[in-house]
Amino acid sequence: MSLTTISRNKCFGGIQSVYRHDSTETGCPMRFGVYLPPAAEQGPVPVLFWLSGLTCTEENFIVKAGAQRIAAELGVAIVTPDTSPRGLNLPGDADSYDFGVGAGFYVDATEVPWSTSYRMYAYLVQELFQIVTTELPLDAARAGIFGHSMGGHGALTIGLKHPDKFRTISAFAPIVSSTRCPWGEKALTGYLGADRSTWADYDATLLVAKLGWKGPSILIDQGGDDTFLASQLRPELLVAACAEAGVALNLRMQPGYDHSYFFIATFIEAHLRHHAAHL
Repeated sequence: MSLTTISRNKCFGGIQSVYRHDSTETGCPMRFGVYLPPAAEQGPVPVLFWLSGLTCTEENFIVKAGAQRIAAELGVAIVTPDTSPRGLNLPGDADSYDFGVGAGFYVDATEVPWSTSYRMYAYLVQELFQIVTTELPLDAARAGIFGHSMGGHGALTIGLKHPDKFRTISAFAPIVSSTRCPWGEKALTGYLGADRSTWADYDATLLVAKLGWKGPSILIDQGGDDTFLASQLRPELLVAACAEAGVALNLRMQPGYDHSYFFIATFIEAHLRHHAAHL
């Protein structure tokens, strides 16, 4: 087995673990969490991949989202990868919270020095998906993807491009158009270069228009008091793109909620039930 167990804890009858492995895509050790519900003792279970936001590790969702109790009830596993490579000490990789360490943006970088290791897209879609569905009791044919903020951007773009792998998509406060917000413009310029034509594969609104989506309705919860709503998240752009493409979108504006894990914890049950109903 290629996984090293970092921690393993009984939780609501299942097991919450954290693993480390040597990644060929990022060229460094990577950590990820897995919650296996009690049903996994009888055989492979459906699996959700959770993608976290800026500055997060695999730990944020595990300890703050409160997802394990409902996942245990539904018989669904949750895989929680890190948000970037770590320990590489590339020039400038720790200078800001929204680029470099903790901010891989779920893309495959093409610019030096990022191109050899900042390959979170390939890491998730190819390497991690293969590892967890091969070495753990997870059903590769019943997978969904969801995430928060930068991770919501990752969940939308990866899910839309890989309906063969991910049958369901949802997000909390996602960056819906990375080519039209400051966070996205900074990350995509740094990782992909100044030619904006190379950015299109990592913008959910452009992918909806290009690829559509024939799976179940995409569920999005967005806090009405989110301080990033108008400048960074801009959900109205995805609403317009989905309407134009005929893609089913369930955008739920939640008055009074912000961008924090208190918001995520409040509505995580609805997302888990949404995915489980279709997996």
